[in-house]
Amino acid sequence: MKASQFFISTLKEAPADAEVVSHQLMTRAGMIKKLGAGIYNYMPMGLRVIRKVEAIVREEMNRAGAVEMAMPVIQPAELWQETGRFEAMGPEMLRIKDRHGRDFVVQPTSEEVITDVMRQDIKSYKQLPKNLYQIQTKFRDERRPRFGLMRGREFIMKDAYSFDRDQPAAKASYQIMAQAYRRIFDRFGLTYRAVAADSGAIGGDLSEEFQVIAATGEDAIVYCPSSDYAANMEKAEALAPPGPRKAAAQTMAKIPTPGKATCAAVAELLGIPLQVTVKSLVLATDQIDEAGKVVKSEVWLLLLRGDHDMNEVKVRKVPGLGTSFRFASLPEIEDHFGCKPGYLGPLNLLKPVKLVVDREVAVLADWVCGANEADVHITGVNWGRDLPEPDLIVDIRNVVAGDASPDGKGVLVIERGIEVGHVFYLGTKYSQAMNATFLGENGKPQFLEMGCYGIGITRLPAAAIEQNHDERGIIWPDAIAPFTVVICPIGMNRSEVVKAAATQLHDDLLTAGVDVLLDDRDERPGAMFADWELIGVPHRVVISDRGLKEGQVEYQHRRDTTASKVEAAAVLDFLKGKLSL
Repeated sequence: MKASQFFISTLKEAPADAEVVSHQLMTRAGMIKKLGAGIYNYMPMGLRVIRKVEAIVREEMNRAGAVEMAMPVIQPAELWQETGRFEAMGPEMLRIKDRHGRDFVVQPTSEEVITDVMRQDIKSYKQLPKNLYQIQTKFRDERRPRFGLMRGREFIMKDAYSFDRDQPAAKASYQIMAQAYRRIFDRFGLTYRAVAADSGAIGGDLSEEFQVIAATGEDAIVYCPSSDYAANMEKAEALAPPGPRKAAAQTMAKIPTPGKATCAAVAELLGIPLQVTVKSLVLATDQIDEAGKVVKSEVWLLLLRGDHDMNEVKVRKVPGLGTSFRFASLPEIEDHFGCKPGYLGPLNLLKPVKLVVDREVAVLADWVCGANEADVHITGVNWGRDLPEPDLIVDIRNVVAGDASPDGKGVLVIERGIEVGHVFYLGTKYSQAMNATFLGENGKPQFLEMGCYGIGITRLPAAAIEQNHDERGIIWPDAIAPFTVVICPIGMNRSEVVKAAATQLHDDLLTAGVDVLLDDRDERPGAMFADWELIGVPHRVVISDRGLKEGQVEYQHRRDTTASKVEAAAVLDFLKGKLSL
């Protein structure tokens, strides 16, 4: 490919709304152009990256036995109503009507459609297992689309769905996909981690996220450097500390703490470690009748150590709380505690509450909490003496760096990541809702066991840039670079020798199967180099009259700070060695 035939559109400055590096650099490098909020044109340079991502995904999915198909972007609402997700998905799912007033959705995912396909065609266990996938446009009406392709509204995703006869077979299919994903991400050339994850609203009980490691990542990844343990923050278990609890050594006392409404402020005032303070979080659950009216509400008090944060995913799994909990209102708090937030605690309640105690708090002795009086806290609080031993002790906090690894093989470390892939075991969540059955070996109907496997095709290039960039621009791994090699001839239009050498190298690389671009635009060297450093092509060869007279050309990898001399006659073999051809 010659640059004069291609579409190159670089910018010196990023648009004002580009907040993260990937958005800034993809826009400046001419890879994407904004059309609307969270909606982008994929320009030729960016589309080449996307197509390379797709090609790797296709090859490994096919290798793993999955079969490609395509499902419509616009889907009838009836299927989504069968599973209850037409209402449950909320405003993030774009709903539309056709000219006849019939409801449709713009697909955010395709569990319902693929289940409908399979319930029509799968009649017997003899037809299983099956795995179908698509690489297709999706749309999610994000409330606040931002960060370019990292959190856009329209995007391309690979979603695959496995169907099996029973749970062991489904879990075997899951493992096949999990291994295929590892091959895919290995081939991308990115640093990533596969971490245990919570399945969230999509359902299922076996789940892994594939996270590209980047300092700007939105997700916290927890892992143990001395073992294979890895999980996202939502899933990572905080082990119960070793016991037994220390014996009480202090007398309980009320202490004035004027204006000190946080654990940190109280600890500083009293000159005590933050770890012996206890924070009180007040939640509520509502019982709703068939008319949608709240008929009864219950108030819950969660106790965590002052230096710890509540993990909402773990709280949702507390018996009785589930997904419907909310933070209690100020009138509810005052009605039960007789005090505004900031000085709350489990003592001196006006009305009983349901108590949930984090594992760390359950082993504390001589701890400090609010007195349920403004500007007052209580010190020297102890279980068994001042409060009954807690009934409900659960892990409800986020882990912190240095916590013991759940596998007992070291301590935990936390780093940032960007989720670009997710694999789920779904079970019969969708097949039961949609009555997708087959005849088992016993001749009786059974529900299909399902798995679901996604990769953010257009999100992945953005994640790759967040991990691989410098002050000059993008640094692409070879596997997904828009071009692998760029040839930069100096004065090509003024020197037949330079033109011939550049053209010959270009043609030889093409013959060798290398994705190469010849920059024949007659740009000044500084402007030409700046473009390709911004765009991030990994390998650059500079050909000049002076160099050729010395029998040399210049080679520079995008990560190198200086160029190196290579014999002109040997440059093709040199590049083949660099590219492992």
